[in-house]
Amino acid sequence: QVQLVESGGGLVQRGGSLRLSCAASGSVFRINIMRWYRQAPGKQREFVAVITRGGITNYADSVKGRFTISGDNTKNTVYLQMNNLQPEDTAVYYCNQQGQLTSTLPDRDYWGQGTQVTVSS
Repeated sequence: QVQLVESGGGLVQRGGSLRLSCAASGSVFRINIMRWYRQAPGKQREFVAVITRGGITNYADSVKGRFTISGDNTKNTVYLQMNNLQPEDTAVYYCNQQGQLTSTLPDRDYWGQGTQVTVSS
């Protein structure tokens, strides 16, 4: 059983920074893709950033230049460094990791429990 544990959310003022972490525990052969999503009150969950096992990254336009995603393949951990935070970044942030339990099984999706990020004006 694979579980994702997130940490690092909190309350910050406009212009501030936070760093989110998401670690996978349990037996997993390989994590191939790591993503962050967020969901603001009354809105649908939206994509924030992605990093592949090879280090290729992509970001939502709304966070480009402010957020940086990184990963540690040896620890099955993904990070999201968030700088110059704005009130519109307020949301619950969810980690998603896509990987294989064994070398012969296809990828499966795993989700974290979510961590609240609140940016005050």
